[in-house]
Amino acid sequence: MMTFLKTILIVLLVYFGVKFLFRLATPYLMRYISKKAGQQFEQFFGNNANINTQREKEGSITIDKNPSPNSRNSKKVGEYVDFEEVE
Repeated sequence: MMTFLKTILIVLLVYFGVKFLFRLATPYLMRYISKKAGQQFEQFFGNNANINTQREKEGSITIDKNPSPNSRNSKKVGEYVDFEEVE
């Protein structure tokens, strides 16, 4: 009977100890995660903004892709079905 109570006491102490340590570590962990996400965001969007502003002048027009003349939209999507409201 005493070993059962000791086991329950150890399990409870471990549970509350981990819970307490997790509450202490959570702010540091969140700060680290947000810092890393900010660095990745800045790396991804910061570099692209500088490249676009250096390459193009204000007011200039650029065409990235011309539509090919052979690819007309002749695909039939489906048949039109008239909607009737049923009362």
